[in-house]
Amino acid sequence: MDIRNKANRIRLLSFSTPQMRAFHLSWFAFHVCFFGWFGIAPLMAVVRDDLGLTKTQIGNTIIASVAITIVVRLAIGLLCDRIGPRRAYTWLLCLGSLPVMMIGFADSFETFLMARLAIGAIGASFVITQYHSSIMFAPNVVGTANATTAGWGNLGGGTTQILMPLIFSGVLMLGVSETLGWRLAMVVPGIVLFVTGIAYYRLTQDAPNGNFDELRARGELPEATREHGAVQSFAAAAKDIRVWALFLVYAACFGVELTINNIAAIYFFDTFSLNLATAGLIAGLFGLMNLFARTLGGVFSDLFARKNGLKGRVRWLFLAMLCEGIALIGFAHMEVLALAIGIMLVFSLFVQMAEGATFGVVPFINKKALGAVAGIVGAGGNAGAVAAGFLFRSESLTYQEGLFYLGVAVVVISLAALAVRFTPEVEAEEEAAYREAAGAEDTANTATPIGAR
Repeated sequence: MDIRNKANRIRLLSFSTPQMRAFHLSWFAFHVCFFGWFGIAPLMAVVRDDLGLTKTQIGNTIIASVAITIVVRLAIGLLCDRIGPRRAYTWLLCLGSLPVMMIGFADSFETFLMARLAIGAIGASFVITQYHSSIMFAPNVVGTANATTAGWGNLGGGTTQILMPLIFSGVLMLGVSETLGWRLAMVVPGIVLFVTGIAYYRLTQDAPNGNFDELRARGELPEATREHGAVQSFAAAAKDIRVWALFLVYAACFGVELTINNIAAIYFFDTFSLNLATAGLIAGLFGLMNLFARTLGGVFSDLFARKNGLKGRVRWLFLAMLCEGIALIGFAHMEVLALAIGIMLVFSLFVQMAEGATFGVVPFINKKALGAVAGIVGAGGNAGAVAAGFLFRSESLTYQEGLFYLGVAVVVISLAALAVRFTPEVEAEEEAAYREAAGAEDTANTATPIGAR
């Protein structure tokens, strides 16, 4: 995919360019999707009592919430190639708002399970966010752009843990029971999702030069047929072993984050005998690290690329993954609340930097099949969450034991990052593109007065 006029700088305070509007709307949309996706997680202690759920049943709902996303992420990347990220995001947000609001009708384990399964589809929003920022930003900043939009989106996992108990408490102040309160509280993220979908359609465009249908009409983008069709695009990505290596890597970082988002509140609630609000606040700290941690992963990916090209990006990814696994093993052994919080933050830092590092590599795997590559790798995150979910549904394993085994798995899977390699020709081509974009940025910085930026 040959997209022109990609931005070689990230102007955080700017909303005037299509690149920066896509940047801000994509991270905000992903953030809101987390709000709906995991809105029920910090209320699970109340839902458990209301519906009489067992630990195994709770584990099954956790698996359901991330399982369907595997399929939808695979499809959404191909849909982006066909209709563009703007319309893909609009449909996902608006349709995804419906099961979020309707989960309040659940009155049994089975209906609650189906609701969480349906809600999980909005987790595919991540692929659109990464796709949109990848085609808007040049090689010298694409790692940082991808990491920041995804990181600020993932931040929704933290704000959800904090806000939903407060929304729930506010609903209870109206005089309703807890049984009705958690149901009404879920209407709030549903409404926000729908409104965001409309805003995305009206305020963004697919690429720097216009929407995909306009680019195709002008001959600047090939039709999504034949060699550029969905089947061919997916086949090209699926037969590349590097894509599956990144699938495993993302399973072991984003999959782990999804798992922690689902269990953190109830883990701290049960293990340290905290109240619901306090447990949610502590669990929220894990997600709040996304404010800067995933961005750091992308920044370091771009910095490593400056010194060592694409090899540098891969080496940084391996290092971040290894440190994530070690920190998770340490967290599993914490029995003092203060120490558990401290090591959780260290673990959170590395898991999110590893995510940023992963999508610092993804845009360079196959540009002609970007949607398919992003979809497969993104699906890996949810596949990892499904696999990890089985550790936390077993009555025979404690949460601490599950976390330990998960940490060991991350250390082993970190080696898969080293399987990602590039030909000398690709490395040379991308290094030249990086230098060109960086040189254009330096020229712009020299020519533009500071006060005018």
